[in-house]
Amino acid sequence: MKQYNTARPYSAAYVLIERDGKYLFVRRANTAWMNGYYGLPAGKVEKFEGFRAAAVREAKEEVGVIIQPEDIEFVLAFWRHEEDEPDMEWCDIVFRAKVWEGEPYNAEPHMHDEIAWLPKANLPDTIVPSLHVMLDHIAKGKTYGELN
Repeated sequence: MKQYNTARPYSAAYVLIERDGKYLFVRRANTAWMNGYYGLPAGKVEKFEGFRAAAVREAKEEVGVIIQPEDIEFVLAFWRHEEDEPDMEWCDIVFRAKVWEGEPYNAEPHMHDEIAWLPKANLPDTIVPSLHVMLDHIAKGKTYGELN
């Protein structure tokens, strides 16, 4: 088998769930990374899963909503390498849920201490920093971004 010197980024899928000008966030707790910061329902893509399926799965696992794969739309592709993770690079794909079933709730209290609807036009400083950059790209209508 031929060896290539190519990147092997981790892959993550995110879901924007919006209501009344606000996005749904989960606040991280009891994890190894960014406790006390808000993130979107999101997570690593499992082997052979694909981004869309991962986004649908994470929405159900984290906030208890059911989203059909055809009811999410691609919003942003984002590559990042962060200083606090020197050996890791990420390929993030963000989707927007057009509709969902169920009322969101904290379905993973062992990983999040709350969910919150935060106004997308006035987000707090306690958003995961790379996510803050991604949301800024989305607000500007960009579909691709990078963070070194």
